[in-house]
Amino acid sequence: MDGFWAIVLFGISAAAGTAGQDRGGTDSMALLVPVVFLLCLVIALRRRLPEQMLVLAAALGLAQLVLNVGVTAADFALLVIVYTVAATGARWASRLSLVMALSAATLAQLRWPHENASVPGQVAVIVFQTVPFALAWVLGDSIRTRRAYFAQLEERAARLEKEREAQAKVAVAAERARIARELHDVVAHNVSVMVVQADGAAYVLDAAPDQAKKALETISSTGRQALAEMRRLLGVLRTGEHQEGGEYVPQPDVEQIEDLVEQCRGSGLPVDFKVEGTPRPLPSGVELTAYRIVQEALTNTRKHGGPNTGASVRLVYFDDGLGLLVEDDGKGAPHELYEEGGVDGAGHGLIGMRERVGMVGGTLDAGPRPGGGFRISALLPLKPAH
Repeated sequence: MDGFWAIVLFGISAAAGTAGQDRGGTDSMALLVPVVFLLCLVIALRRRLPEQMLVLAAALGLAQLVLNVGVTAADFALLVIVYTVAATGARWASRLSLVMALSAATLAQLRWPHENASVPGQVAVIVFQTVPFALAWVLGDSIRTRRAYFAQLEERAARLEKEREAQAKVAVAAERARIARELHDVVAHNVSVMVVQADGAAYVLDAAPDQAKKALETISSTGRQALAEMRRLLGVLRTGEHQEGGEYVPQPDVEQIEDLVEQCRGSGLPVDFKVEGTPRPLPSGVELTAYRIVQEALTNTRKHGGPNTGASVRLVYFDDGLGLLVEDDGKGAPHELYEEGGVDGAGHGLIGMRERVGMVGGTLDAGPRPGGGFRISALLPLKPAH
C-alpha cells in the first residue's frame, strides 16, 4: 500500500512540475527528479525502515535548501515520515522528527520568502505551515502511547494468567497433600481396628464362636467403611468425576466422634468420652480437624499403648473455639515415633496433626503424661489466626 501511494505521489509531482516555480526555486530537472524519487521512496519504505527514512528525509530537506530545489508535492513525504516515526520509531528518532516538524516551515520561509509579504504575514505563514507538522507528530505520539498502554494491558493479563495457573498448581498440590493425610488417617485407623478384631476372633474362634462371629462382622463393616472413604478420596483425584456423578460424601464432623469412640470400644479399647460446654455448629475445617486428631490419637493408642490400655477423649466448647484433650494410660512409644507417624515411619503422626491444626490457626501440644501414657491437647479457634 505504501508503494502504491509512493507511485501516486511521484506521478502527481511529475505532472505538476515543481511547486517551487512561483517560490523562486530552480527548474533543473536533473536535481528535481532525484529529490522527488527519493522522497517517494521515503513513503514506500516508511514502515519497514522508519528511522533510516527519517534520516533520508532530513537529508533531502537540507539538500532542497542548499541546492535551491523548491517545494514540491513530494514534500508531503516529510509530513508522513514525521507521523510514522512518532508512532513507531525509536525515541531518538521521534525527538528528531519533532525538531524537523517545528523547524521545516521556518527554514523554507527563510530560504524562499514571499517578497510582498510583511513580517507579520511571514510569521503567519510559518505558523500556518508548522501546525500540520506538529499535529502529525502529536497524533503519532498519541498512537504510540496508546499502543504501549494496550501492550502493557496484554502483558499484565498474560502475567495474571500465569499467576492463576501457578496458584491452581499450588491448590492442586495442597489438595493432594490433604488427600494423603486423609488416606493415612482412614487406613491407619480402620486397619488397626480390623487387626485387633481379627486377632480376637482367632483367639476365641473355638471357645466362643458367637464372639468370633461378632468380631468378623466388625471387621467386615470396618472394611466397607474404609473402602467407602478411600473411594471418595481417590475419586477427588479423578478430574470431574465427582462433579459428573453428582455424589460427594460429606467430611466427618464433631458429631461423628462419638461413633468413632464406639468403634474403638467395640475393638476392645476402653474410651471415656465427655463433651463440655454447649455444642454448636463449627466451621467445616475445624470439625474435620477435630475428628482427624481424635482418630489419629486413638489409632496411636492402639498401636503403642500395649495391653489393658484405656483412653479418654474430652471436647470442650469455648466461646471462641473448640478444645480437644485425648489421653491414654498405656506404656506409649518414644515421642520420636509419634513424630514420624508410627513405628513403621510410614504415616504422618504428629506432623500431620500439626499441619491440620496450623491450617485452621490453632495450637497443638503433645507429649508423655506424668505417670505414664500420652497426651494430645489442641485448641481450634473459630476464626483462623492472621
